[in-house]
Amino acid sequence: MSKQSPEAAEQEFFTALIEADADTLGKLLADDFLLIDVMTGSEVPKAALIEAVSSRRLRFDEINRIEFRVRHYGVTAIIMGRTEMRGAFTGQPFQVSSRYTHVLVSAGERWRIVAAQGTQITSTSAEAS
Repeated sequence: MSKQSPEAAEQEFFTALIEADADTLGKLLADDFLLIDVMTGSEVPKAALIEAVSSRRLRFDEINRIEFRVRHYGVTAIIMGRTEMRGAFTGQPFQVSSRYTHVLVSAGERWRIVAAQGTQITSTSAEAS
C-alpha cells in the first residue's frame, strides 16, 4: 500500500497542472490514464493532457478544491469533489465550477490517477444541489 495518501496525490496533480510540471504529471498519471474534459466531454489521454499543459496551450492559473470525499476499495480510491478553476485554453480564458470524480490506484510507494471526469456546474445545476 502506498505511503502517500490519495488526497495528497490529488493535490499534487492540481499543483502540477498549475505549474505545468510535465515530469510530475508523468509520474502521477497511469499510462492508460483518461480524462473526460469538463468543458467538452471529450476524451483526453495522458500524452495529450501532458502536451497541452507543458506547452501552456492549456493553462491553469488557479484550481481551488472546495470540497472532496475519499472512498477506499482495497488498492483503489475514488475521490469525488468540487473545484473552481481559472485559466486559458489556446489563449481563450475560462472560469469553471465543477464536480469531479478521480479514480486512483495504489502503485508501490504512490497513488496513480487512472481516470478523471469533470462535470461543469451551471447556475441551474448549482441551484438544484
